[in-house]
Amino acid sequence: MVQFPDFPANDAQPEPAWPRYAIYFAPEPGSPLAEFGADWLGRDCATGTERVQAGVPGLSPERLSAITASARNYGFHATLKAPFHLKHDRPLEALGDAAAAFAAARAPIIVQLGLRSLGGFLALMMTPPDHRVMALAADVVQQLDGYRALPSDAELARRREADLSSQQEALLQRWGYPYVMGEFRFHMTLSSRLHDGPERDSIVAALEPRVAAVTATPSAIDAVALFRQDQPGSPFVMERRFPFGG
Repeated sequence: MVQFPDFPANDAQPEPAWPRYAIYFAPEPGSPLAEFGADWLGRDCATGTERVQAGVPGLSPERLSAITASARNYGFHATLKAPFHLKHDRPLEALGDAAAAFAAARAPIIVQLGLRSLGGFLALMMTPPDHRVMALAADVVQQLDGYRALPSDAELARRREADLSSQQEALLQRWGYPYVMGEFRFHMTLSSRLHDGPERDSIVAALEPRVAAVTATPSAIDAVALFRQDQPGSPFVMERRFPFGG
C-alpha cells in the first residue's frame, strides 16, 4: 500500500528530511538492461538490494565502488523529471495516478543505446539522439510539475555550483532543474567524472563488451518510473513502474 508522507500546514520550503520523488526511465526489472545496470553499479534499484560488483582488471573493488557511488545511490536510470519534494497538498497517491495516466497515453519509443562520455561521465546514451525522447522528457517535466514543491534556497545554491549558463539558470528558476527542455540529454550514468588516462581506459575496456551484450539490439523506452528517496543521502528506490499504453 502507498504510504503518505506527513506535510506541514503550509507550502513553506521543504525540510531536508522530507522524502523526495523523481520520474525516471528505468528498464523493466529483470531485463538484460536492468541486470547489466544492477551488476555494474552494485545495487538493484527495483528491490533496493545490493550486489557484488563485477570486477575491472587493474582496479580495486574499493576504487570501483567509489567511482560508481553516486550513480549507485540514484539507481540505474535516465532522469526525466529530477528529484523534487511534493507539494504539501498533493499526496503521493495523486502523483502516482498522474504518472499512470501519463504513461497510458504513450507508445514505446525504440532507440539505440551505446557507451558514451558526457562531460567526463560514462553513460549509456542514444546513438543518434532521438527527438521523440526529448519531447517525452519535456512533457514529463511540464505535465507533472503541479506536484513539485518549490526548491529551497539551499537546493538552488547546490545547483548553481555547476556554473550554469543563463539558459540553465532560467530553466532552474522555472522548472527546479537546469537540464531540461533544450538542455536535456538522455543518459544512464555509469560512473563519476573520469579524467583521461589508464584508469579511465581500463573502465571503458571493461564496460564495452558488457554494454555491447545488452545494446546489440535496440532498446525500448517503454515506461516511466516513480522513484523515492526517504531522506538526504539515502538511496533512491523504485516505488512503481508505469508501462506505456496502460
